[in-house]
Amino acid sequence: MFYLAGVNNIYPANSLNIDRAIESLNNGELIGLPTETVYGLGGDATRDDVVAKIFATKNRPNFNPLISHVTGLEMAEKYGVFDEIALKIAEIFWQGPLTIVVPKLVGGVCDLACAGLETIALRAPKHRVAQDIIAGFGKPIAAPSANVSGSISPTSANDVATELGNSLGVIIDGGDCVVGLESTVVGVFDGEIHLLRKGFFTAQDIEKAIGKRVLIPSLNDENAPKSPGMLLRHYSPKAKMVLNADSAEADEVFLAFGTIPQNVCGQIIQLSETQNLTEVAANLYRAMRNADLQTPKTIKVARIPNTGLGEAINDRLQRAAGNL
Repeated sequence: MFYLAGVNNIYPANSLNIDRAIESLNNGELIGLPTETVYGLGGDATRDDVVAKIFATKNRPNFNPLISHVTGLEMAEKYGVFDEIALKIAEIFWQGPLTIVVPKLVGGVCDLACAGLETIALRAPKHRVAQDIIAGFGKPIAAPSANVSGSISPTSANDVATELGNSLGVIIDGGDCVVGLESTVVGVFDGEIHLLRKGFFTAQDIEKAIGKRVLIPSLNDENAPKSPGMLLRHYSPKAKMVLNADSAEADEVFLAFGTIPQNVCGQIIQLSETQNLTEVAANLYRAMRNADLQTPKTIKVARIPNTGLGEAINDRLQRAAGNL
């Protein structure tokens, strides 16, 4: 693995360095944490002072709640109330890229991590390194994406270092993220399932597995979000973005999806030559980051089908472009 010059806080994911990360968490410090979705900015979710550092490091508004990461359902039930539906969702989709928002139990995860809400967002990541760190720490880890709020989410250890430099004592390199998009978020309230953020698992996936309709809110209230990732402009590069494009000038970067249109003259970054949406999801943030490094006038993006995983991909693209 090639690491950025001048960065000395990235450590390979071995047992010694996992212990180093756990020690940092026990000392109230923040770490760069690999997961299957994106890299997280991890800290003790039970401590207000630590969670305040997460918000400050990300420059994230403190009304935007955080996801607390756990090993699985046994740990999750110490911090949230799981009814029959929430239990079934957790049993089917955990460990994996799905977050469940449920009523919060008092005296566990701090109020600041939950943005003062009476609910808590919980996820059990599938990544082996994340699981080892959470298990060794023994408490939930609040871990929003390890980047400055609103910018492109990191999918490698180098991305974390690029965003946050040496402000973190430990960044654990668990390899490139295989999913590449933030988790799907569902809220289970009063016996109903609400899709709060699109992700790898679609509403149709959940409905098929649970046998119950998933409600999709028509509007996001970004002044009081119930879930991370609901701000209307988010995941954004510095350059302006134009979606559903079929042309690009020489001073623009084109993010392609399969066949390259004849009217593309600028630099091309291929999201998936075979038009595989799973591959697009894994490549999306890295492609956006690489495009932005070219300081183009505009980043143009080919049309992505708005079906299946494409719904989550288009959600991220629309928020990045400020089109919601």
